[in-house]
Amino acid sequence: MSSHQRPLESGIVRDFKVNLSYGKYLDLDRILTAQHPVSVPEHHDELLFILQHQTSELWLKLMLHELRAVRRQLAGDDLRPALKGLARVKHIQRCLTEQWSVLATLTPSEYAEFRSFLGTSSGFQSYQYRAVEFTLGNKDRRMLSIFDDEPAARAMLVEALEASSVYDEFLRYLSRQGHDVPVELLQRDVTLPWKFHADLVPVFVKIYENKDEFWEAYEACEELVDLEENFQLWRFRHLKTVERTIGFKQGTGGSSGVNFLRQALDLTFFPELYAVRTEIGVAS
Repeated sequence: MSSHQRPLESGIVRDFKVNLSYGKYLDLDRILTAQHPVSVPEHHDELLFILQHQTSELWLKLMLHELRAVRRQLAGDDLRPALKGLARVKHIQRCLTEQWSVLATLTPSEYAEFRSFLGTSSGFQSYQYRAVEFTLGNKDRRMLSIFDDEPAARAMLVEALEASSVYDEFLRYLSRQGHDVPVELLQRDVTLPWKFHADLVPVFVKIYENKDEFWEAYEACEELVDLEENFQLWRFRHLKTVERTIGFKQGTGGSSGVNFLRQALDLTFFPELYAVRTEIGVAS
């Protein structure tokens, strides 16, 4: 045996007629054959484009899984596992953001060779992305009509629309811990998008200025700020990748492209957690 080869240990399983294999457990036969380029003739770089978006959807699936758990844990006053879940979501976000650097290797001339074959398909139609935004509080009932032809996707979004957001549950948690969260926010219509509430800022001022007393709430606030900042970084990276690949062309799904994506940079999930920063350290 070559010195450059390690021996195969006798205990390594080789018979998978009965035993579960890695490929079967992960259903690799289906996953690795789920890429169906539509360009004619098939363009080399279309596989990159497909895999970039498929892997993003897998990460979004895990993000949703974790955010739903965080929401349940907050509702059950189980803050520590909720913080662990948010920490995992932040790592998922970093993976999603870094992925744009791979797609950014697709040059404008390369993309132009197969872009027309994509028809009207667009990342704007990602129902999992919309479900993530809904779960974080950026709800928009108008989005439901985009999925009228996809009943399962629409049902997922209706469920996310009608459920409380992570922020709703965090505020309810704070209220149960004795913080003076305005009652109208605890009883609000959760199907509506979150809007800035000035009366909530003093609640966070108290937490931040007395962090030793309210350490867990303070830590949770910072975790949510991290999550929103990561989301903004992802949006910005998306914008810059699109800009360098197609310039200011219209998006395949009918949007204005870069200009439409730029508007999303102004969206916020937890505006009071940013507003409190202006108040900290200001003499009363």
